[in-house]
Amino acid sequence: MKKILALLLSLAMVFALAACGGSSAPAATEAPAAEAPAEEAPAEEAPAAAGSVYWLNFKPEADDILQQVAGMYTEETGVPVKVVTAASGTYNQTLTSEMDKSSPPTMFVIGNKAAVDEWGDYALDLTGTAVANELNTDAYNLYDDSGKLVSIGYCYECYGIIVNPDLVAQAGHSMDELVNFEGLKTVAEDIHARAAELGFDAFTSNDMDSSSSWRYTGHMANLEYYYEEQDAGAAWTECPATITGAYMDNFRNLYDLCVNNSLVDRADLATGGHDAQNEFKTGQAAFYVQGSWEYGGVAEGVPNATMIPYYCGVEGEEKAGLNCGTENYWAVNAKASEEDQKATLDFMYWCVTDPEASELLVNGAGAFGVMPYKQAAASTNAFLAVANDYAAKGCYVMDWATNYQPNVDEYRAVLVSAMNQYNADPSDANWETVVTAFVAGWATQYQAVNG
Repeated sequence: MKKILALLLSLAMVFALAACGGSSAPAATEAPAAEAPAEEAPAEEAPAAAGSVYWLNFKPEADDILQQVAGMYTEETGVPVKVVTAASGTYNQTLTSEMDKSSPPTMFVIGNKAAVDEWGDYALDLTGTAVANELNTDAYNLYDDSGKLVSIGYCYECYGIIVNPDLVAQAGHSMDELVNFEGLKTVAEDIHARAAELGFDAFTSNDMDSSSSWRYTGHMANLEYYYEEQDAGAAWTECPATITGAYMDNFRNLYDLCVNNSLVDRADLATGGHDAQNEFKTGQAAFYVQGSWEYGGVAEGVPNATMIPYYCGVEGEEKAGLNCGTENYWAVNAKASEEDQKATLDFMYWCVTDPEASELLVNGAGAFGVMPYKQAAASTNAFLAVANDYAAKGCYVMDWATNYQPNVDEYRAVLVSAMNQYNADPSDANWETVVTAFVAGWATQYQAVNG
C-alpha cells in the first residue's frame, strides 16, 4: 500500500513540474491562462499607479461645472478627482489651511507674483509637461526668479459693465452714447430718475459683502492701478512698494454713479443679500458691473447683452477697451506623491484636450471663458467677443494690474470697511478714508509682506 501511495505522489509531482515549466503540450496549452493576469495588469493597477487628484478651486461660480467634469473623468479613467471650492474671498486662507493637512491639494492656484513668492516652493516646474505644451500663448504663465514655470493660466476673462441694449433703447437712448463717462452718466442718471415710469433702474445692486465686494475692491479698483501703470510708461511686472492714488477721483466718479443710480440704496449695501445677476437678467436694471464669466447666466434672460469699459472720466477714454487678463493659474503640488502629481498632470491635459470637457469648461454657465490651449473648445462667450472687437478697433486693453494688490485679503478688507463707511455717509471726509485705505493701505500691506 505504501509503495502505491509513493508511486501516486511521484506521478503527481511529475505532472506538476510539467505543467509549470516543461515543454509538453499541457504546458503550452495553459501558458495563455498563466499570462492572462499580466495582460490585465495595466487595467487592474492603473488606479493605484495613477494616484488621485485634489483640485482646490478658486472660482465659486464654476463649482457646479467642475464637479461635473471631475465626475466625468473619474467615470472614464477610474482616477478619483475631488474638487473643493473655497468661498469667495477666502482662497488664501483656505489654501493655507488645506496645505497643512495630511492630504493637501494636488492642484491649486498661484495667481500673481505675490503668490509665486509665497507658494513657489510648493509648485512643480511645469516646463515641458504635456499640458504646458498645449498652451497657445506664454502670456498667462508665471515664473519664479530662477525661471521655473510655477503656474500656467487655465483661462482668461474680461470684465467691465454689462449692458442690456434693449432697456437702453426703451429709455430713449442709444448704445452710441456709451463711449465715455459723460455719456454713461447721462444715460444712467436719466434712467434712474425715471425708474418708476420705465419699470427698471440703471444699475443692479452693488453689495459690499464678501460675495460681491471684490467687484469694486478688486475689479473696479483696477482702473486706478491701470492708469497709474500707463503714467509710468509700462505695465507692472512686480508689485510696487507704493502707489500714488492719482486716479482716485476717477474711481469715485464711476463708483458713485453705480451706487447712486441703483435699485438698492447705497446705505443698504454693507450686509449684502441681493441677487444682482437675477436683477439684470429679469430686466430690473440696464447695467451690471461684472465679468465675462456671467455670460451664461445673464444670456438666459438677455441674449443680446453686451459689455462696455469702465468709463470714469479719464482723458482719451473713448479708446478704452475692456479689462482682460486672468488670476486663474494652475499649479501642481511639488510635495505631493509622484503618483498624485502624474494623476493631476494627466487630468489637466485631459481638461484642455477632451472636446466634451473643454466645451463644458469654456462655455457652460459660470465657466472659465477662453482657455488658451491649442485643442480646447472655442468660446461662444459674447463678452469675450466684445473684448476682441474693442482691441481690433485699436482700443487699449486694460491689463489686470489689480493682481498685484499686496497681501490681498487684508488690503481689500480695510478697503471694504472704508467704502462701507463712505456708503453710509458719502462725505468728502469719508472719501478721504477710502483714499487712505487705497494708497496708504497699499504701502502698509506691501511692508507686511516684504518687510
